[in-house]
Amino acid sequence: MNPSTSTTSSGKGGAGPLYRIPPYYYIHVLDQNTNVTRLEVGPKTFIKQDNETVTIGPEKMITVPPRHYCVVESPVIRNVEGQVQFDANGQAKLVHADLDIRLAQTDQSPFPLYPGEVLRQPVTPLKVVPANSALRLKAVLDFDDDTAKEQRRAGDEWLFEGPGTYIPRKEVSVEEQIRATVISSNQAIRLCAKKEIIDRTGQRRVTGEEWLIKKTGAYLPLAYETVVSVESAHVLTDKKALHLRALKTFTDDFGKNRMNGEEWLVTLKDTETHTLNVYEQLVAVVGVITLNSRQYCVVLDPVEDGKPQLGKKKLIVGEKSFFLQPGETLENGIQDVYILGEDEGVILKCIEAFTDEQAHVERNPGDRWMIRGPNEYIPPTQVEVVTRRKAMPLDENEGIYVRDIKTGRVRAVVGETYMLTQNEELWQKELPKQVEELLSRDPLAERNVPTRNQGADKAQQQATTTTQASAKSSATQRDKSKLVAYRVPHNAAVQIYDYKAKKARIIFGPELVMLGPEEHFTLLSLSGSVPKKANQIQSLCLLLGPDFFTDVIVIETADHARLSLQLSYNWHFDVNDTKDEKEAAKLFSVPDFVGDAAKAIASRIRGAVAGTQFDDFHKNSAHIIRAAVFGLDSNQRVRDEFVFPQNNLVITSIDIQSVEPVDQRTRDALQKSVQLAIEITTNSQEAAAKHEASRREQEAKGLLERQRIKDEAEAEEVRRQLLELQAESAAVEVSGHAKAEAQSRAESALIEGKAAVEQARLKADATRIEAEAELERLKLAREAEIKYLREQNELEITKKAEMSRIETDKFKLQVEAIGASTIQAIATSGPDTQVKLLQALGLQSMLVTDGRSPINLMGFGQGLLGGMTGNMNQKPRTSTATSSNYHVEEHE
Repeated sequence: MNPSTSTTSSGKGGAGPLYRIPPYYYIHVLDQNTNVTRLEVGPKTFIKQDNETVTIGPEKMITVPPRHYCVVESPVIRNVEGQVQFDANGQAKLVHADLDIRLAQTDQSPFPLYPGEVLRQPVTPLKVVPANSALRLKAVLDFDDDTAKEQRRAGDEWLFEGPGTYIPRKEVSVEEQIRATVISSNQAIRLCAKKEIIDRTGQRRVTGEEWLIKKTGAYLPLAYETVVSVESAHVLTDKKALHLRALKTFTDDFGKNRMNGEEWLVTLKDTETHTLNVYEQLVAVVGVITLNSRQYCVVLDPVEDGKPQLGKKKLIVGEKSFFLQPGETLENGIQDVYILGEDEGVILKCIEAFTDEQAHVERNPGDRWMIRGPNEYIPPTQVEVVTRRKAMPLDENEGIYVRDIKTGRVRAVVGETYMLTQNEELWQKELPKQVEELLSRDPLAERNVPTRNQGADKAQQQATTTTQASAKSSATQRDKSKLVAYRVPHNAAVQIYDYKAKKARIIFGPELVMLGPEEHFTLLSLSGSVPKKANQIQSLCLLLGPDFFTDVIVIETADHARLSLQLSYNWHFDVNDTKDEKEAAKLFSVPDFVGDAAKAIASRIRGAVAGTQFDDFHKNSAHIIRAAVFGLDSNQRVRDEFVFPQNNLVITSIDIQSVEPVDQRTRDALQKSVQLAIEITTNSQEAAAKHEASRREQEAKGLLERQRIKDEAEAEEVRRQLLELQAESAAVEVSGHAKAEAQSRAESALIEGKAAVEQARLKADATRIEAEAELERLKLAREAEIKYLREQNELEITKKAEMSRIETDKFKLQVEAIGASTIQAIATSGPDTQVKLLQALGLQSMLVTDGRSPINLMGFGQGLLGGMTGNMNQKPRTSTATSSNYHVEEHE
């Protein structure tokens, strides 16, 4: 059993709680009469009285090992000798709401907690502060720090630096543990002051001030110092510099006074590594600019002697490496020196007056000149390079348009290597949109591609064709400064008109046409589609044929039968001498030769057919149309061709592709004759089909009858098998019914037997449960009765004890009411009365004896006389009484 467990034993006087307190254990005992709690410390056996209650314990005493501590709230008051002070009621005096930090005792003896003391913090090891660490402490109460020999005020903060063991105090709270920041090489820490302090270097710092510590090693910040950040130094090389800006007027690490907002560079010439000052801001890391022997650059707003020269320029030529100072920029970056070959040159423009040392000429602003190669050229800051020119080699069939920017004259340069001068530029020749599109087409393969809408039914085709043409033209974009060239195909002609000379020239293919600056193509707009519509096909060249075109015309016979004819004409141009300008000019005298020829031929055919009956025309349509178009010779024979003298167009043949009536009645008559022929053919085919269908039907009926007879035979066989299976099923059903009935009776008997057995078992269990329940009820009743009697006896005992306590308190209160002095006076009232009576009789000495004890009277007289002499003026104060029977001897 645990030694702290209380036990109860019986004594002679009755039963009472007994507490065995082991060594180094304690209990708190509350006296219910006085409401005072006292401490009982082991080892002892404590018998609790009736008016006492053990509130705590037995509890083990608190042992504080070496290098440990604990905190006790509301500690007891001790005197100089270390003894606990008690008040008049015997209660230990406490310092309420105070704390007591208790360390390990010298004898390491444990201590108990007195009533009212609370263990605020259990036994805890003392805080060991290692090296390069410190505890930031804060005073919560005013006290005198003996170790630092300084008076601390509430709210003060300071450090307890290691290595060491911190002994806690109740006036001090530990805020945090601070570790030293290790400053390696090329590093610094940035500190900030939280209040006015003197740092470790002895400098006074104001609140909010920041500074750097660059000394390599471990740095432990003070209590009012905050480590803002750890700054790493920037390593400078010959290819890297730092662009800094001053945030405040200060003196930098190099002893230079920097103004607020000033910007400067720190390079390898100044230092190998640089740590930013607290008042320095890193704007950028500037890379070195290296120029080789073939490069140069122009610096805007150059810095000289630390001051920017605004508006100025500085030319720097390689080989050279330098850093751009703050405020400096490169005009166009690093530029290559102009290395000009024999066919190259640069055009220059003067923007500021200067003396050209190469040409020994004074240049004024706005002057333009050109420098040709082979040469190396670096433009000075007063010169602007307008452009770089390169000679353009041109073949015999190539050329460019050149415009003089002073006179405005445009000329074509063909078949030579040419480089534009400073007063010349390339001129772009603009052409109409239709001409631009036709230049990219093949005049033979795409000669009949329509360029305008030909009706609602061809709108989609037109959109597709336009999209393809635009895609093709965008893919082959023409250089407008180059000479416009057009390849005239074989057996074709192109007309070119010079608007400046007001003269046209016709070129026959195959030939390459090159347009001059003022020349343009003659655009042909021809009729197209069927029937012919004007302005449907556009072309630059006129194909001389032979070719054909198709047209649809409507005619009317003498008996007013209207017919639609689709005709195809073969044509070509008859040009005898291509060098004859007049004959050649006839080709382009008719703008739309297709439409003109189609109208003329249609007019002749309508005139001839107007005097012919429908039957005659239906039988001799070809002869009538050819005679009407070509005409008859002197022998009444049809001519072979029809010539248009205006442009030498020759129609060689006519093909009649279709003849359809336009009138509905004529069309109906033709349809009836056609339908009659179709109906006869259809009837014959229908009769043959019916005969074939009848034959197939008879064959199908025979096959169906045979299949029906076969199916009935198979059905009879299946019915026989069904009857056999039904007989077998009936027999199985009868036998199964009898077997199932017998088996059910057996199972019923078995179930009834099991049910009887289970019923008997359940009855026995019920009887047992009833007996146990009755026994349990009697047991609980007896225990309840015993408990009632015990509680009644305890109440009686408690009543007697309370009556005894009341009587005791009554007697005590009576005694306290009478007073100790009054009781003493009552007890000594008899002897005092006798003494006073003797004093009233004037006796100075008296001996009272019972007469049985011997008395030595030798020297009595002398003693009496000596006493009388020395005490003449004193009254007798003593009396002796031995019994009620005594003798009195009196001396005067």
